[in-house]
Amino acid sequence: MPFGYTGKILVVDLSNRAIEIQELPNSVYEKFIGGYGIGAKYIFDNQPAGIDPLSEESILAFCSGILTATGTLFSGRYMVAGKSPLTGGWGDANSGGFFSQSIKRAGFDAIFIKGKSDVPLYLAINSKIELKDASHLWGLDTVETEEKIKNEWGTEKAHVACIGEAGENLSYISGIVNDKGRIAARSGLGALMGSKKLKAVAIKGNQIFPVFDKEKIKRLNQEFLKRFKQVEFFKTSFLGKILNLTGKFLRISPYAPKQPGELFHLILLQYGTAGITGFASEGGDSPVKNWKGNGYRDFPIDTCSSLLSDDKIIKSQIKRYHCYSCPLGCGGIIRLINDKYNIPESHKPEYETLSAFGSLCLNNDLPSVFYLNDLCNRAGIDTISVGSAIAFAMECFEEGILTEKDIDGLNLKWGNTDAIVKLTKKIIKREGFGDVLADGVQKAAEKIGKNSFEFAMHTGKQELPMHDPKADPGYGLAYITEPTPGRHTIASYTTQQLLGIDKKFPETKNFPLLISKKVQYDSNPAKIAGQVISSKYVQVVNAAGVCLFGVETGGELPLFEWINAVTGWNFSDKEYLETGERIQTLRHSFNIREGILPENIKLPLRVQGIPPLKEGPLANVTLSSEQMKKEYYKHFDWDIITGKPGLEKLKQLDLQEVIDTFYNK
Repeated sequence: MPFGYTGKILVVDLSNRAIEIQELPNSVYEKFIGGYGIGAKYIFDNQPAGIDPLSEESILAFCSGILTATGTLFSGRYMVAGKSPLTGGWGDANSGGFFSQSIKRAGFDAIFIKGKSDVPLYLAINSKIELKDASHLWGLDTVETEEKIKNEWGTEKAHVACIGEAGENLSYISGIVNDKGRIAARSGLGALMGSKKLKAVAIKGNQIFPVFDKEKIKRLNQEFLKRFKQVEFFKTSFLGKILNLTGKFLRISPYAPKQPGELFHLILLQYGTAGITGFASEGGDSPVKNWKGNGYRDFPIDTCSSLLSDDKIIKSQIKRYHCYSCPLGCGGIIRLINDKYNIPESHKPEYETLSAFGSLCLNNDLPSVFYLNDLCNRAGIDTISVGSAIAFAMECFEEGILTEKDIDGLNLKWGNTDAIVKLTKKIIKREGFGDVLADGVQKAAEKIGKNSFEFAMHTGKQELPMHDPKADPGYGLAYITEPTPGRHTIASYTTQQLLGIDKKFPETKNFPLLISKKVQYDSNPAKIAGQVISSKYVQVVNAAGVCLFGVETGGELPLFEWINAVTGWNFSDKEYLETGERIQTLRHSFNIREGILPENIKLPLRVQGIPPLKEGPLANVTLSSEQMKKEYYKHFDWDIITGKPGLEKLKQLDLQEVIDTFYNK
């Protein structure tokens, strides 16, 4: 009997309305753990290469983690996965809330959706498993959809993951929403769900399954919480002011301080990620004016970025929000009632949203960002991509490539709040010029032509997150090496510091307390080695269903010990890192099988610092991103030209499916 996982997956074929429960051997879990590890294994084995992501043959996965619903902490994340309509390669995204534990309590480790329906349906998992008519739900936003299903079921205990209008309209930048605003936003998987006419997955489960060593889990939890809670002794009401002063220091200092997880813990505890908007913009982390500006000049902290940060945000917060099994509670529910926008209740915007609709578009109007966040959550669309698409259009307008006639009479001057709101609604509805932007900036540039490609800030067709790699070259390396391009939640130099990689894995080099901003360190082999270990480690985090913030906020989360205690395995740290490498290599191999080569994934010249900025905290910085990519590929034994993993490495990782694909044809 397995411990910690059910050993079962649910496979639903919408084309013929077939529902099948399948069992997976223990060896699959030992090799891939759970989460998108299981998702990648199933999709790689069962989905043909070269298919259209929106075709009948495409598979959409909802995957819980192996630690979810086992009594461990921070284990409330679920992953969605499939072939990305946006990038044409491997796509995944994750979300918090309570949906992950509902998958496990329904008796499954993952749900796989195949085929297509010709009418709207939703998957209902309650006392029985069935496909129900969703015609009455089609056209509703994600909040309305969740409320409607719960009312019909007569219970608030059901959990729902659904698409909104953007997913129904097959927007390549749409996501999947649960808990009225937690969103698996990236990779465009909302369009994949919409193409199948699947409006929602609704679950009410109450199964409890055994773990191997319940007492050890309890002890590990207590030891972790003791370390974790000690940080909260330093909580201060002046934290926002301190952070803003830090931003001003970073703007002029030739050094950046090492970033301890304990400080990040305090920021998240008090503000959530919204606490970093001010100092990130001023210090050079946030992209400004479609990646060509400087925060201190174009979006200064005293008059702009601080208005979208820390205390200004929580002034509208009516209660904190904890995801499942979370002892931190970095989320929040806000209320905004004024003459222009009425938001009775909505999730607090994250830093990425505040920056995408703020510094990227030079918009310092906080009520509008609250409203835009709520619009996007209800429509089920990625705020990073929407903000990036609007900033792209603003620069095209500034350069004369687009006129008001082209963009439905909108005046897309930088910072025009009304135009940003109107264009966001058009993107959601695929209305007028919004239809041009609804599939991301790369597709938009193809439609607009001229020299608009110069202003399309993406890598591998996915819009870039709100962290400038000229401030942290590790982000740039992740943007071009992770199987889901433009991913900021796997590895960077900042991530290494927050994870305490140098403490967990002594073979990596310690970060000094003060780190030179000079770009010479961007290709330092020790830093890239740490980046590789960080990437392998976070693969296990995601496979376990653990929130990244749990391992980034001090306390030294006992990830590997938890998995062993839950499952009864006795794997070493080295073996878990190898498992992370196996998952990473399989996801990467999916892209190579789809014909995506290393040369296809590059940073835009502007993002690399070509030509370099002449002023500000990132002045005269140019990245050697391609050299960094070569070093990173060497660590994984991936060929820099073809992208293929080496045969001996694949044998070591026991990835016979990849060997058969690339070497046994």
